[in-house]
Amino acid sequence: MRQRDYYEILGVERDADEAALKSAYRKLALMYHPDRNPNNPDAAEKFKEASEAYAVLSDGEKRARYDRFGHAGVGAGASGFDASGFADLSDLFGGLFGFATGSGFGGGPAGPVAGSDLVYRIAISFRDAAFGVEAPVVLSRLEACEGCEGSGAAPGTKPKTCPACGGRGRQRLAQGFLTVTRPCPGCQGEGRVIEKPCPNCRGEGRRRVQKELTVRIPAGVESNSRLRLSGEGDAGPNGGPAGDLYVVLTVEADELFERDGDDVVVPLDLPFPTLVLGGEIEVPTLDGPRTLSVPAGTEVGAELRIKGQGMGRLGRSGRGDLVARVGVLVPRSPGKDEKELLRRLAELTGAPVGRTKGVLGKARKIFS
Repeated sequence: MRQRDYYEILGVERDADEAALKSAYRKLALMYHPDRNPNNPDAAEKFKEASEAYAVLSDGEKRARYDRFGHAGVGAGASGFDASGFADLSDLFGGLFGFATGSGFGGGPAGPVAGSDLVYRIAISFRDAAFGVEAPVVLSRLEACEGCEGSGAAPGTKPKTCPACGGRGRQRLAQGFLTVTRPCPGCQGEGRVIEKPCPNCRGEGRRRVQKELTVRIPAGVESNSRLRLSGEGDAGPNGGPAGDLYVVLTVEADELFERDGDDVVVPLDLPFPTLVLGGEIEVPTLDGPRTLSVPAGTEVGAELRIKGQGMGRLGRSGRGDLVARVGVLVPRSPGKDEKELLRRLAELTGAPVGRTKGVLGKARKIFS
């Protein structure tokens, strides 16, 4: 049977670099690997064929001989593939099919692993967001077991080296012409076994506890702001460092005030005479009532400011402003004297009031 060209098998050009060869082989190996194709002789043959091609072309010296002399130059064939020096495929597959993630077979006992991060959500009032607040937080987290000091072994005992893997956490297995490493089933890759687990944590080395913390929330935070508390998450396995705690904030709406960046906005409806003649009026602020001067001739929609009465500036000193957005206060049921004064004002200014032709009368004349 004619042997297929190695470049043809991998589907690459003859000048393909190492990265292209590795990518092409990885795709074929994932497609035809025996673990994905049990009891499939055709897939097993294609897997072997691709592995042979990659073993030759990924070796600079063998590739040079193959390019010059063909299959005769490397002394390999479909029935005589030599896999020496090509046993460990972990750099190609990572954790797929149980291959080791390292570049060799030595492995080692599992070391300390960082703990998980935690997320805690808390709602605060508008005023607390403006000024900052210290808020209590009660969370459930994993902490190192005090009874065994995180080892998982009962007091007076220690974890022992796994006899199945000799403490490496890996076992070397042969699969046909390939040799792979897998996590040791005897210790689940830990490299050690606990013969007598700690009764408090059942060998875990960590226990779940309720923990109360006080979180300092700075002034100027907004909804969805995140505060990071380093080392306040779950303790890590095997004595690893604790993860972090992230506090996610929700700022509740206020009945009176709104926020515009660092400014606080409050609606301010004023009587018409005050808008025309000006005056001083009391306005609510986050710190209590303040006196605000209204200039004569203030228009509806104007914004009057009181400096430094807004939100705290996050990460900076000072505060924003209070912004009073001016509206007009219209009396719903004016008295007799008020109506008379308003009629006299209308006469002086030419303002249409009551039943009058006004603009509608002029329009009728234009279109008649």
